[in-house]
Amino acid sequence: MMDERLAVCLISGGMDSTTAAYLAKRQGFGIIGLHINYGQRTEERERRCARTIAELLGAREFMEVDIGYLLQIGRSSLTDRSIEVEDYDPSDEDLPTTYVPFRNANLLSIATSLAEARGAEAIFIGAQAQDYSGYPDCRREFMEAFQRAIDLGTSPRTHIRLIAPFLEMNKTEILRLGLSMGVPYGQTWSCYRGGDLACGRCGSCHFRRSAFRELGIEDPLRYEDEGHD
Repeated sequence: MMDERLAVCLISGGMDSTTAAYLAKRQGFGIIGLHINYGQRTEERERRCARTIAELLGAREFMEVDIGYLLQIGRSSLTDRSIEVEDYDPSDEDLPTTYVPFRNANLLSIATSLAEARGAEAIFIGAQAQDYSGYPDCRREFMEAFQRAIDLGTSPRTHIRLIAPFLEMNKTEILRLGLSMGVPYGQTWSCYRGGDLACGRCGSCHFRRSAFRELGIEDPLRYEDEGHD
């Protein structure tokens, strides 16, 4: 156990983070699952999915951290209920309202603290920016800059690699990889809106559904408009 290579995996409960965690497992890492609640609309559903994924991965540890200050800061439709979660619009070139200001920096800071404390040698994050989002904190330049911050801000004896394997991949490519590893996508949640069923209209739903359709595979997630496509 002490000789095992460990990786902190940020597990949101969504497709990309789950696939990244399974990739870490395939690469021989013992998994330390980290799930962060920041006041998002679908917090309870995401939490349940993340716990399930960690259990299926046989995670050595699963930690939940609450950072409600992102809810207080607001300025995102994921945390501010007065801002509507927009439907996907391919013609809209503005930054989506679902962007949470500097979220990944907050998440990665916590992951780095945990990784250093546990002696983990890697952090896996499922960030990708090839579809619609354009989130600035999902760019390769940001990840490279954060790796530099990790190197500068941790003990000289600490060596942690920030691994973001999907930066140049789209959702279909990620799904194809995940299916090859047996990722249980029926245990994941992608919708930005709350509810028992996924809305099928937000950007996250759009790209998830498109990926499954492109591969000719039925999506195990259930949608409000099913039967009406």
